[in-house]
Amino acid sequence: MKKIFIITIATLFAAAAFAQQDAQKAIYYSVSFPNAAHHEAEVVMTIPQAPDGVLRLRMSRSSAGRYATHEFGKNIYNVKVTDIEGNALPFTQSEGDLYEVSTHPANVKVSYTLFGNWTDGTYASIDPSHAHLNMPAAFMWVVGQDKRPVKFEFNDLDKYDWKVSTQLKHEGSNVYSAPNLQYMMDSPTELSNYKITSWDVVNTDGKKEKINVTIHSDDDQAAVDNFGKMVQKLVLEEKAVYGELPAYDYGEYTFLTDVYPTTSGDGMEHRNSTCIVDPVNKIAGNENDLLGIFSHEYFHSWNVKRIRPKSLEPFNFEHANMSSELWFAEGFTQYYGELLLTRSGFNTLDDYTNTLAGLINQILNTPAAAKYPATQMSRYSVFADAGVSIDPNNNVNAFTSYYTYGGAIALALDLRLRSEFNLTLDDYMRQVWLNRGKVMKPYTIPDLQSDLAKVTNNPKFATDFFKRFIYGIDKNNYRDLLNKAGLTLRKAQPGKAWVGSLASNPGRGRAGQQRAAGAEGLPILSSTMIGTPVYKAGLDAGDIILKADGQTITDPKSFADVLTGKKPGDKITVNYKNRTGAHETTIITEESPYFEVVTYEKEGKQLSKEQEAFRNNWLQSKVK
Repeated sequence: MKKIFIITIATLFAAAAFAQQDAQKAIYYSVSFPNAAHHEAEVVMTIPQAPDGVLRLRMSRSSAGRYATHEFGKNIYNVKVTDIEGNALPFTQSEGDLYEVSTHPANVKVSYTLFGNWTDGTYASIDPSHAHLNMPAAFMWVVGQDKRPVKFEFNDLDKYDWKVSTQLKHEGSNVYSAPNLQYMMDSPTELSNYKITSWDVVNTDGKKEKINVTIHSDDDQAAVDNFGKMVQKLVLEEKAVYGELPAYDYGEYTFLTDVYPTTSGDGMEHRNSTCIVDPVNKIAGNENDLLGIFSHEYFHSWNVKRIRPKSLEPFNFEHANMSSELWFAEGFTQYYGELLLTRSGFNTLDDYTNTLAGLINQILNTPAAAKYPATQMSRYSVFADAGVSIDPNNNVNAFTSYYTYGGAIALALDLRLRSEFNLTLDDYMRQVWLNRGKVMKPYTIPDLQSDLAKVTNNPKFATDFFKRFIYGIDKNNYRDLLNKAGLTLRKAQPGKAWVGSLASNPGRGRAGQQRAAGAEGLPILSSTMIGTPVYKAGLDAGDIILKADGQTITDPKSFADVLTGKKPGDKITVNYKNRTGAHETTIITEESPYFEVVTYEKEGKQLSKEQEAFRNNWLQSKVK
């Protein structure tokens, strides 16, 4: 008994020593807001046991969930490096976002001012109402120290009446922690006087997972609670797809929601949280619009954050992160985001037919989808995903979104699995979840093909599907597939004249410059789309339309008025000018190639029992 007690005491002392040693290794951030009114924070980073040799400190150039670069280093200044007593240490800024300290002691302090005035899922925003912090946009880090734990001390909470909403682990008082750099960077944090509604979901394994919805808005608690009930319904519908919730770290998942007219609008997924920003006046009255963002981002807690492309593991914060799998990671999530709103009863069948038409038009009526496979469009994300370039591009012809491209592929696969195998896309997603996501084994495209072969027990089908529709540019027969659910794919404007988009805005010029007072004509500000009548007529960016059919053109409406009463095949004489002088061309109108989706009932057709059953099995709730 006594011997055991001595051993126990020794063990406790050893554990305490190790705990103290671990605490010393943690990189510590102290964050204060003495000048929040002018969008500034003061950050002090303490680095114990700094690595030998040149100490490299950097700001990120990319952010988890974003694929393009964003140069976050531009928003920090007043950088200082000292020893623990405050004595200055010389350093150099070797790149815009990289600082190097050649000679330093074991313990180093770094301080800087952070400016933030953009509320979304990518940047930082600071004012007396809140500090909205996306970690890569806010915090410098030590190169090569990715494995070290991190702690944050958020100061001035009482001063502004703020609380902390984050997936970081609460260590007590105003201190929060992350086990390593990757988790830290994936943990957006909202400091505000938010309102919260929470509930528990009993998972398939019997354990409870707590879901939190924190909302920084002008809503009252009743509105927040009411919205929480809607989100709760959506969470259960998403759980039904996979058969279980993920096991969230620390047993919680948090929606960090910021709603206000001056925010930019965004949704950004994270491992145990999601950052949702919407530029509306409040939640109340806008619930259904907001639910679309919630539905998409929450689905990511399976698909992307756990069902993880190998190309994004580990995420590199020093440059753009390119992936060929975003047609699945984002596109299949896009498909389910809208489908689950319908299954949950928030969207009507007519709402959903509009969504279907949008997906199908993107895959059948965009030049890029006709020329490039989904994999290539996924790789273009490094330029397209909230890219910050200001020069004009030719995206109307060279790019189609991997969100909608992948969403259309998911739609076709779902309907084919149902009609050819008596299976569903839910079955496939569960297979991928069990093989990849639940065990956190990053996947490649061949892995996804293998999982499709397994769930269908038909490797030939899986090989053909991936060869034609993922690696290739073939398109599924959406008309026949939708017909199985009693839905018709048809031309949206049959018999009406169409010329394509001129992408014009008569009030603004390129790069946001105001048009000169008295400027004449209708300027074309970006590329016209390949295959459209205006493209065939030779019109493109830089041209200014002066007349059409002899009528003076001043804005988009005056040009649209000329089309009134025209039929496909009619000719329109257009006078225009550009930097080479005055010109004349002829536009030959066509019928619009765009589709709409309508129900048999709207067409006055009889819905068969088989079609009704197919539709119900597809679109009705799966929550038992």
